[in-house]
Amino acid sequence: MQFLSIIRINENTAKQPDQRLMNDMGKLMEEMKNAGILIDTAGLRPTAEGVRVKLARGKISQTDGPFTEAKEVIGGYAVLEAPSMDEAVHVSRRFLEVHGDGWEIDCEVRQMERHPDVSAA
Repeated sequence: MQFLSIIRINENTAKQPDQRLMNDMGKLMEEMKNAGILIDTAGLRPTAEGVRVKLARGKISQTDGPFTEAKEVIGGYAVLEAPSMDEAVHVSRRFLEVHGDGWEIDCEVRQMERHPDVSAA
């Protein structure tokens, strides 16, 4: 089963990772990749560089960032291969533990639902 671990941060108070954290994260990611657990991961650029496209009442609107009304934003994600939700949560907990005491991050873990490949039709 595949799971998406959505990493949420408070963009206004989030710290920048130091070299120790980058090294520790690199080791954890390498371990998880080698074990076949980590399929893909990435951090996201600040909301100031983003655009929201919205559909409401049949009309599409566009808003340029930053999105000041948002306290928590998606700061990154990880696609995980795990036999159960419990295991996917365990992996997300390991990701959070690497950060240590000075961080405030949460991960929302959700099972991915794959749809048949429509491009084959």
